Amino acid sequence: MRLLSRKATCNTHGQDSSYFLGWQEYEKNPYDEIKNPTGIIQMGLAENQLSFDLLESWLANNPDAAGFKKAGQSIFRELALFQDYHGLPEFKKALVEFMAEIRGNKVSFNQNKIVLTAGATSANETLMFCLAEPGEAFLLPTPYYPGFDRDLKWRTGVEIVPIQCTSSNGFQITAPALEEAFQEAQKRNLRVKGVLVTNPSNPLGTTMTRNELNLLLSFVTEKGIHLISDEIYSGTVFSSPGFVSILEVLKDRKCENSQVWNRVHIVYSLSKDLGLPGFRVGAIYSNDDMVVSAATKMSSFGLVSSQTQYLLSALLSDKKFTRNYISENQKRLKQRQKLLVKGFEKAGISCLASNAGLFCWVNMKHLLSSNTFTEEMELWKKIVHEVKLNISPGSSCHCTEPGWFRVCFANISEETLNLAIQRLKSFVESMNNQSHHQTLKSSRRKSLPKWVFRLSFDHDHREPEER
Repeated sequence: MRLLSRKATCNTHGQDSSYFLGWQEYEKNPYDEIKNPTGIIQMGLAENQLSFDLLESWLANNPDAAGFKKAGQSIFRELALFQDYHGLPEFKKALVEFMAEIRGNKVSFNQNKIVLTAGATSANETLMFCLAEPGEAFLLPTPYYPGFDRDLKWRTGVEIVPIQCTSSNGFQITAPALEEAFQEAQKRNLRVKGVLVTNPSNPLGTTMTRNELNLLLSFVTEKGIHLISDEIYSGTVFSSPGFVSILEVLKDRKCENSQVWNRVHIVYSLSKDLGLPGFRVGAIYSNDDMVVSAATKMSSFGLVSSQTQYLLSALLSDKKFTRNYISENQKRLKQRQKLLVKGFEKAGISCLASNAGLFCWVNMKHLLSSNTFTEEMELWKKIVHEVKLNISPGSSCHCTEPGWFRVCFANISEETLNLAIQRLKSFVESMNNQSHHQTLKSSRRKSLPKWVFRLSFDHDHREPEER
């Protein structure tokens, strides 16, 4: 008799992906400036630690919120008791206003159409449960966040079919790529229920163009399917072109009374924009009342604590603080991204032009001995074990071209980033020197007379002398 369920014993979680294996190697030997200066530097984690001082300053200036008090009176007992899974109204109001602020108030959100979840991971999985049956499929443009293989598929049984995007146009989505993915799903006898995109993109660090968003809306309208726009990095856009939400394009196209209006859903989180992944605050926004109702019921399996909601409702309601935070955080991200790009350029490594996110999409194709994913993995192993940097190989993101890597820059100090750049620069120089030496050696051998080469070969391979 089987003692454990198939789900418990299956190997479809994705934990054996190089994306997660890199974390495991880091945890065995983590870099510390004092305790372990030769350890592995974590550059595979998309965390935003650049603006903690702003948050800590607000907490220091607002002791009532941090101490769970209202007008000086403790409300700890009230918060400690059971709360409705619909969430605190004041928090939902503050959250939708913050989401509008990030989007330049070009769009507004109705707090009755938002569902709170324990992070974006829970939000995306909940939407899968709401929109698809096991064995049905969602189309995702490549490269995509490696965790989606776990978040979207593992418990739901939903399949992912990649929309193959390439570097020839900066990995933008095209109409032929969308149609090819749809046809591929049909060949596999998979019913396509929708498309999921991240905007801004993880791992590209780029915002989607209006042309792409219009293309997606036309595609899902024609096919009669859903569109999920994961917009958890919307507040990290630090350069032009600015961020355009799918909701803005819906309104520009006057889709309010059309069927597609109810088939577009937005995922949001405070993990990236505010740098609070440990607070586990995510959200689903949908115009479909049935989706909102079903997702709200499902959210009882992953609620946001009342204490967290109360604290963040006070913080997000402070409009002066949020406006300053958004602006200052974006400036810091821009400076840090510029530092990484310039440092890598000095090492002879280029990055995809980006304007958002906590990472760069880095091109190391020229460091591969052959244009294969096997060689990409060999290079990645050297970078992890010899250079002592944990970065994410493109194959873990389902990239179609070997040699691309995601490198995070916002989860470490500037000093640590400079050290990482220096380590990588030294590694590239050593590879170039080794390659140059091998070329010279090969060239010298080719230029020598055949008899010299023969003597040398015979000498190198003769039997050892008896002693």
